[in-house]
Amino acid sequence: MTGSFVEKPGLRDLIQRSLPDHAVKTTVDGYEQLHAGAAEERRANYASLANAYYDLATDFYEFAWGQSFHFAPRYRGESLKASLARYEHYVAHAAGLQPDMKVLDVGCGVGGPMRSIARFSGARIVGLNNCAYQIERAIHHNERAGFSEGCSFIKADFLDIPAPDKSFDAAYAIESTCYAPDKLAVFREVARVLNDGSSFVGHDWCLTPRFDASDPKYRDLKKDIEVGCGLPDIAYGTQVVEALEQAGFEVIEARDLASDSEIPWWLSLKGDYRSMAGLKRTPIGQWGTNRLVAALELVGAAPKGATAVSSFLSRGANGLLGLGEIGAFTALYFFRARKR
Repeated sequence: MTGSFVEKPGLRDLIQRSLPDHAVKTTVDGYEQLHAGAAEERRANYASLANAYYDLATDFYEFAWGQSFHFAPRYRGESLKASLARYEHYVAHAAGLQPDMKVLDVGCGVGGPMRSIARFSGARIVGLNNCAYQIERAIHHNERAGFSEGCSFIKADFLDIPAPDKSFDAAYAIESTCYAPDKLAVFREVARVLNDGSSFVGHDWCLTPRFDASDPKYRDLKKDIEVGCGLPDIAYGTQVVEALEQAGFEVIEARDLASDSEIPWWLSLKGDYRSMAGLKRTPIGQWGTNRLVAALELVGAAPKGATAVSSFLSRGANGLLGLGEIGAFTALYFFRARKR
């Protein structure tokens, strides 16, 4: 594995490449219809929900956030990019990854963590993803970065992993199992494909004990996260631990890493006016992006529906920021478990 290529996102990342132009508006309409229904309907259609979301949102994510679609604890003076890489190395260390171990990346996105963890550990990473477009992007990035060998992909639902029992030496999941309609089901499937004694490490998006379900403000912000981030629902951290234990894992560690972060995880959503990368995430940057996408859509340079995608992504960011600031939601509920 060689190379350190990092593809810089540009204007083209705002122009949907994931779907044919005529399919964008139809996909947006279907996605919004799922979120207009009850949570039970979203859970029943979680695969369609997640695929539609990432078909629509992946290009915007790469433009605004980079290739690692997650949050991380962050120290003072540390850039967002540096914190993401450091955390990915921490995950590899916590899972005990070693050269030539066969490791499952549960919900690999476009492969940012995969490449970082493979470089750091020397392990052979298999990325599991049910979104064909994200796998296409991940393969593209891997090839450009010199990772054609040692990293591979499985296109599949993480509730039905097409791999034999006990075929992996370890697994990690970075902000991916929040898309599962049933925590116990996904954790049981991960346990099935792991060797006995293998580590499973990751973190999830969770509500905290401060979430007040009786308060309309809290419920509205939770809904903003679900719509803007493609989630069927949001669990509590205690539910994650219970599901891991019932699935056959010994939970060694489970806690909210937000308390370890000198810079609040949600502060990145406010952006930074001192750099172009940070400017994209500021309120002005979000507004400018939305206006730019609307202009591109108006002149036919972006497909119909692209502005709606930009808008619901902004809604998700505002929901994360709103619940994050009051401590009712965390994007950093960390777990380290071992298959019994």
